[in-house]
Amino acid sequence: MNDIKEIVLTPEGLEKLQNELDELKTVHRKEVNDRIRQAKEYGDLSENAEYEDAKQEQAFIEGRILKLEQMIRNARLIDESEYAADEVHLGSIVKVKDLKNNEPYEFFVVGSTEADPPNHRISNESPLGRALIGHKKGDTVDVTTPRGVVKYKIDAIKSSSAPAPAKRTAKKAS
Repeated sequence: MNDIKEIVLTPEGLEKLQNELDELKTVHRKEVNDRIRQAKEYGDLSENAEYEDAKQEQAFIEGRILKLEQMIRNARLIDESEYAADEVHLGSIVKVKDLKNNEPYEFFVVGSTEADPPNHRISNESPLGRALIGHKKGDTVDVTTPRGVVKYKIDAIKSSSAPAPAKRTAKKAS
C-alpha cells in the first residue's frame, strides 16, 4: 500500500480529510459496532441479513479510515511562497475568458483530491489545469477537450490566501 503518490492539498482540504477521519473513528465506528452487537443477538449469523449488512459497512468504514490515514500521511500542503506570484500555480484563483464565446470563468486550481469541477475547483492534473499552470496574466492557453481545442485568455490571477469566492469555490465570473 506504499504505492500512493503524494497528495497535494490546501490547508482547508487537509482539515476536511482530518475531520472525516475523526468522525469515522469516533462516531461511525461505534455505530456500526453497536449494529453488529445488536445483530448478533438475533441468533443464527449464517442467515442474518442485519449482521451481514453491518459487517459490510464495517469493512467499508475501516477501508476508508485506512485510505484517509494514508492520504494524510502523504499530504503536501500547497505553499504559495514556492511559486511566482504572477504565474498560475496550485492554489491560484484564475479568471479566464473563453475566446470563442467571450464567457468569463473563475477557477480555483487545486490538487486532484480536492477537485470539484461543478464548483470550478479544477485539478492541476486536468487538461485545463495543466494548460494554465505556469502561465501569466494576458497569456492565451489552448485546452484540448473531447469537443476540440478551447482557447482561454488569462485575465487575472490571485492567491488563494487572498479573499476568495464564497466557500473558496470558484464561481462563474460576471
